[in-house]
Amino acid sequence: MYIISRTYGGSMRARQLEVFTAVMRAGTVTEAARQLNISQPALSQILMHCEDELGFALFDREKGRLRPTAEALELYPEAERLFGGLEGLRRKTQDLRLGRAGLVRVGASAPPAMSLLPLILAQYRALHPDILLRSNVAPISSLVTMLRAGDSALALALDDHLPPDIAVERLGATSFCCLLPQAHPLAERDEVSFADLEAETIISYRSSTRPHDELDKAARRAGQRFAPQLEIDVSITAVGFVQAGLGVAVVDSLLPWGQFDHVVTRPLSHAPDLPLSLLTLRGKGLSRAEEIMRDQIRAVCADRLSASP
Repeated sequence: MYIISRTYGGSMRARQLEVFTAVMRAGTVTEAARQLNISQPALSQILMHCEDELGFALFDREKGRLRPTAEALELYPEAERLFGGLEGLRRKTQDLRLGRAGLVRVGASAPPAMSLLPLILAQYRALHPDILLRSNVAPISSLVTMLRAGDSALALALDDHLPPDIAVERLGATSFCCLLPQAHPLAERDEVSFADLEAETIISYRSSTRPHDELDKAARRAGQRFAPQLEIDVSITAVGFVQAGLGVAVVDSLLPWGQFDHVVTRPLSHAPDLPLSLLTLRGKGLSRAEEIMRDQIRAVCADRLSASP
């Protein structure tokens, strides 16, 4: 690799540039060799070879010491600038190889975004503080669009039925619970059944979504119907409706509902499982930093969720 090409008719290679700037900085071959961790004869050989290729001397040798020539003094500012860029490039490539630099985009639907993603990002940030993190919270249809557009490299969602171009890794499962106003009679129960909900105004997922379909099948197995009167796309929106007294919500158990005032949760008996999946774009490789994020996601989910078959 040739770094400097001047009107003198020669060029300077990367290693020669490194040796030249080291000698200029250190002032002696001995100190320059020590800094570069090479022998003095090896350094002198590189320097002389550089001068041969350039076609002019960089240093005058006087009693074992090197004195920069006028040409060397003219080249030095440009050499320092280029060498600084070369050093930056080396650090950047090493950081990328080790996963210490770059940008990682992670998408998630609201439940994993609020329950798992904060811990995932905190642990990742503690180990890799130089990596820029970008998160997007969105419904699963939007997450698929983000993966296809490159706006997210990884996504967490409560589904494992995705289009064929989306690779799905099932990380575990969660279930469903009932979100109730504090003073609601069902709040006195240890758990709530589908039969208990028969007389209630139900707030839950709209039809043709994975959570709705799973709840509908579970209700049928229990000999009941599941027909929400107030449909939602994102479970977090149920909180305000329940607080306003609009009904009882049937929502995922993953989202940390306990942080909201004036509502309580009770388990839904005979509730189905809802898979938590890690999504990536099939056929698209991950950077080293993204691979490390994927491993961090797996570790946190394995610790926080029970794996399901």
